[in-house]
Amino acid sequence: MKKKVLSMVLAASMVTSLLVGCGSGASTSTTTDETAQTPAAEEEAPAAETPAAESGKVGVAMPTKDLQRWNQDGSNMKAELEAAGYEVDLQYAANDIATQVSQIENMINSGCKLLVIASIDGDSLGTVLEMAKEQNIPVIAYDRLIMNSDAVSYYATFDNYMVGTIQGQYIKDQLDLDNAAGPFNIELTTGDPGDNNARFFFGGAMDVLQPYIDSGKLVVKSGQTKFEEVATANWATDAAQSRMDAIIAANYSDGTTLDAALCSNDSTALGVANSLEANYTGEWPIITGQDCDIASVKNILAGKQSMSIFKDTRTLASKVVEMVDAIMKGGEAPVNDTETYDNGTGIIPSYLCEPVFADKDNYKELLIDSGYYTEADLQ
Repeated sequence: MKKKVLSMVLAASMVTSLLVGCGSGASTSTTTDETAQTPAAEEEAPAAETPAAESGKVGVAMPTKDLQRWNQDGSNMKAELEAAGYEVDLQYAANDIATQVSQIENMINSGCKLLVIASIDGDSLGTVLEMAKEQNIPVIAYDRLIMNSDAVSYYATFDNYMVGTIQGQYIKDQLDLDNAAGPFNIELTTGDPGDNNARFFFGGAMDVLQPYIDSGKLVVKSGQTKFEEVATANWATDAAQSRMDAIIAANYSDGTTLDAALCSNDSTALGVANSLEANYTGEWPIITGQDCDIASVKNILAGKQSMSIFKDTRTLASKVVEMVDAIMKGGEAPVNDTETYDNGTGIIPSYLCEPVFADKDNYKELLIDSGYYTEADLQ
């Protein structure tokens, strides 16, 4: 009953994104091994002309090394900024808010002229960013919007609402919800409640799926459909696994089939897959994800995860370098969205890159042929 062909809308989106990378007209399984393999693209910094007079020091604050994607984001950005002639202070905060605040304060005090920050908690940086504002240090929020601070100059990310709609559309197409009789059982898992992106991911997916839940075509047997009920602190794999253990024990231990599991990223998808492997005996469900982490791509090839949103961190890093370069030269950063992202102090000018999805049918073109991974990475 599950279809293998996705809607023409998603197919068109994927082709367009492959051609243009970041959408110029746009309006994570996870490993805890910090030495895990990273994409082949990280091995060599891209060539770039070094600006002579405009160079300076840039602080890059990343949340953790525990998620593969942040290792990739950090190393890609550092390589491209250095190739462009900038000194880079790259710091990881081990998912500890106080550590990140201290690191940013040190960046300010050590002479950084611009900050790129992927925050742990979008509401936690107000005080330290006041220091940046007082010293006229521009701030680019990276992939996670920093909330309730007027010190944020720009936001660079992927189209997070689109991430969710692609995941929801994938489930809709695979279950053929417009034509199949159903009902189908689905469970929902999203990310950290302190990460503003999680609400966009979940909201985009639910805008696709909610009508089918309302009509009874999709059934959430756990009854957990609100964001607060399905959120996963720190996007942690073990937390997602523990929650799914409880859901399976209460609702699927009698052989009831779980047809789909909406997971907002690969670390939560891994937790759900681990739980299913240990506790579930029915037909394997559709499982969505995001980030194309190596472990999750391996799960896709093994039939344990259906898809993952591919957000090419090289593309986003390149765009951020463009933004940094424009600001450091006294200009304005390129943006393509001035309507969507309000951080509580006003709309933050943003650049949104377009995501695409990878599955067993197209992973080679997206991930191997592009040089993001090697075949050996996925063995």
